[in-house]
Amino acid sequence: MLKLKMALGFAATLTAGVALATVAQARDLTVVSWGGAYQDAQKKVYFEPFKKAASVPMNDESWDGGIGVLRAKVQGGAATWDVVQVESEELAVGCDEGLFEKIDYTKIGGEAAYLPPSVNPCGIGAIVYDFVLGYDKDKLKDAPKGWADFFDTKKYPGKRSLRQGPKTTLEIALIADGVPPADVYKVLATDEGVDRAFKKLDTIKGDLVWWKAGAQPPQLLASGEVAMTSVYNGRIDTANKNEKKNFGMVWDGALYTLDSWVILKGSPNKDAAYKFLDFAGKAENQAKLSENIAYGTSNKNAAGLIQPAVLKDLPTAPDNMKNAVEINVAFWLENIDRLTERFNKWAAK
Repeated sequence: MLKLKMALGFAATLTAGVALATVAQARDLTVVSWGGAYQDAQKKVYFEPFKKAASVPMNDESWDGGIGVLRAKVQGGAATWDVVQVESEELAVGCDEGLFEKIDYTKIGGEAAYLPPSVNPCGIGAIVYDFVLGYDKDKLKDAPKGWADFFDTKKYPGKRSLRQGPKTTLEIALIADGVPPADVYKVLATDEGVDRAFKKLDTIKGDLVWWKAGAQPPQLLASGEVAMTSVYNGRIDTANKNEKKNFGMVWDGALYTLDSWVILKGSPNKDAAYKFLDFAGKAENQAKLSENIAYGTSNKNAAGLIQPAVLKDLPTAPDNMKNAVEINVAFWLENIDRLTERFNKWAAK
């Protein structure tokens, strides 16, 4: 009798487990991006049209980045996300650790449809964007020319804002200290260069406000809390277009990089995920994204569908690329832990 009860109990547990697994597998496709004005643009040109065109139930969420978040999702065995937009370092580390599905390019138009830098075994390029110097033209009549002005609190009094962490912050400090943009990583690769960057940051430490989410810098400018900030170029463009702000940005010394879409390992919605990536990868849809927020895209044919007036304000426009610095993925993969530890100690003093 006891054996029978145990057998029945095991069967009930097994049935419940199968039911839970079925529920988990039956959940809607979940796509995760960076929130704010950027995700609003994605909803308009990607998410909502995709749901209608493909008849695929889909949710969208936002995050602030971090490979640890993705590790917890995948390795914890209870991932609730399917497609995630990641930064270059997260793409490289996550691919190496097996956190992402390998991309089957035959399902999204083939590798040849995309610009070569955007093609990766574990992800497909989503946008090219810049960290630029942003300011409010109504509050600063004498426009700053570059990062050196960002650090000049006598000429431009008020708080400043930078993204919390060493990446982009140290590069900006060195450019402000006179290092040519093309030499930034050569200098940052030395102990003396790192010391130089922190020494420069010391000069405005009391005036710094840190931001984490991309939606924050335009809010800080709008409220007058800061006089200048590092900011994603598209957020400035959108605030001017949609909220009638009079924000300016400086392209000289901007830092640019590429974000990619990935599919988390073990996603129960791989077919739907590929349908989404295919939709978001089409030239006509990417062109619409650039028209709604000023980011460069990955499909080779997208630029030809964008109006010249829009093209000139994208990070990929030749004039905007002249003195820009590509964020060095290899450098940050090697040094992010060490420099984050030093940054956190410095910030806490």
